Amino acid sequence: MSGPLHGIRVVEFGTLIAAPFAARLFAEFGAEVIKIESPEGGDPLRKWRQLHGDTSLWWSLQARNKKSVALDLKSAEGAEAARQLAASADVVIENFRPGGLEKLGLGWDVLSAMNPDLVMVRISGYGQDGPYRDRPGFGAIGEAMGGIRYTTGDPSTPPARVGISLGDSLASLHGVMGALMALLRVKTGQGGGQVVDVSLVESVFNLMESLVPEHAMFGTVRERTGGALPGISPSNTYPTADGGFVVIAGNSDPIFRRLMRAIGRVDLADDAALATNPGRVLRNAELDAAITHWTSGLHIDAVLAALDAADVPAGRIYSAADIVADPHYRARGMLLETTLPDGQPITLPGIVPKLSATPGQMHWTGPALGEHTDQVLATLGMTAAAIATASGRTGDAA
Repeated sequence: MSGPLHGIRVVEFGTLIAAPFAARLFAEFGAEVIKIESPEGGDPLRKWRQLHGDTSLWWSLQARNKKSVALDLKSAEGAEAARQLAASADVVIENFRPGGLEKLGLGWDVLSAMNPDLVMVRISGYGQDGPYRDRPGFGAIGEAMGGIRYTTGDPSTPPARVGISLGDSLASLHGVMGALMALLRVKTGQGGGQVVDVSLVESVFNLMESLVPEHAMFGTVRERTGGALPGISPSNTYPTADGGFVVIAGNSDPIFRRLMRAIGRVDLADDAALATNPGRVLRNAELDAAITHWTSGLHIDAVLAALDAADVPAGRIYSAADIVADPHYRARGMLLETTLPDGQPITLPGIVPKLSATPGQMHWTGPALGEHTDQVLATLGMTAAAIATASGRTGDAA
């Protein structure tokens, strides 16, 4: 393993999405990531969505480059092995409900006493304190209470969700950002370790732009606006003659003028009242109607060609089929061809962000449950018998 995080050890106590995605990002950039799993089935994500054989294709991505260690955390031996691993780590990432690790003897007070430089990322629904801390929280609830669900969808329909686990993934990104800031403090000698407290709700809320100040000052409640971008004009999703849809962002002043000329509306391009965004917002319906009239008379390829020639930001709405067929994705290394452990070829997403000197790499896909148990626990000086006991394989060694 190599990369900018080479030499960093991360121990993950996580299941499903938030903590595992955060740990995956560490693993992609060279950290040694040890994923602690229950010997009784492991991470439930192994069985989520579409399976190849008996294992989720999502697992092959979410757990790539990780080492799977099966430990029975309810046994004294398993909990002690987990404590020793956590004490040897630079970063611990977990997404238990607050207090869950403490019940296993793996809380911050215990682990930080063993390793004062430890950084612990704690991802939960509502955070480690506050009146809601003990409530169960999933990404969908974070999206609802963080404000994004209320503003998503068409105004004539109930609030919609994005088709991915957005709340969990946003919490993951905030967790990694916080961990790297905390690690920088440790590695530069500015101080010891600390807790990075990440809430699903707050991670979504952090993206909500001017939602709160607009309400606090003017009483404005931002509502659902479909494909439009409220207060910024024109920016919307427009139909084409072949049943497609194109997203057009013509909302800067010079881009707006180029867009209007491209659709044959020089009158609007030269209208002084539309020269800046405030004036365009007042006539947004008129502008959307003009753009729709133009796009609906052309096939999507013709629309995109005309807008590309006019240097106007626009794009078709991609499905998975569009993504894997796109030459730009492939040229950027965003479609990685590899094989699963049984030799089955598979295409996985590439690694983001792109670092010029120390890029992230994929070394292996998601491991088998407990695949690295013996290898990792042996580094703690544990005997084969002790490893078998800690991992719930009591009959494996004597």
